Amino acid sequence: MSWPRTGQIVVVKIGGSLAADRSRLDQVIDALATASSRVVIVPGGGPFADAVRTAQGALGFSDRLAHGQALGAMSLFAEVLADLYRSLVMASTRGDVEAAHAAGKVPVFRMDRLMSGGGGIPEGWHVTSDSIAAWLAFELSAAGLVLVKSADGPHLAGAAALAADGLVDEAFPTFASRLTCPVRLVGPGALSRLADVVASPAARVGTSVTG
Repeated sequence: MSWPRTGQIVVVKIGGSLAADRSRLDQVIDALATASSRVVIVPGGGPFADAVRTAQGALGFSDRLAHGQALGAMSLFAEVLADLYRSLVMASTRGDVEAAHAAGKVPVFRMDRLMSGGGGIPEGWHVTSDSIAAWLAFELSAAGLVLVKSADGPHLAGAAALAADGLVDEAFPTFASRLTCPVRLVGPGALSRLADVVASPAARVGTSVTG
């Protein structure tokens, strides 16, 4: 039986690269599915976004169109996650998120609103699921933002430094600057403690991201 989720809201971005590592993906979803927090997952685009990049490189269509297709790629990964894991359900609106939590489920955010031009998200490859997760954390007044990545970062780092090193997207520092909640980057070295940081986003796990 699923119990309603009543804890703090924590937005968790799952890097699309985890689509290529099912055992690690299972580990991540298990930690989120058993969390007491009201987790909201933002999926990366994974192989679906890679296909958009490849097609754009071959055909030369605009970044505006590629941006919309990349958002669609994130929604495709959301559908895959919801299909693979019974604890997850797709959500496109705040109401969907609340309904999922009331049913004891973990919502995976679909990009429907953003694909229709809502949210004020700039169009281009400089905005990826990192920035969209920060945008959603702001929209939901989240208590924490956790970026699950395929690479570890330093113990403490500014958002701009992480962007310069390619660990987050170029636009992330701007979106993250609006947040007052803790932001953590969790790579493979800290993945075993993902449940700890979701339960308490200020926990000393992974990289503490500063403004």
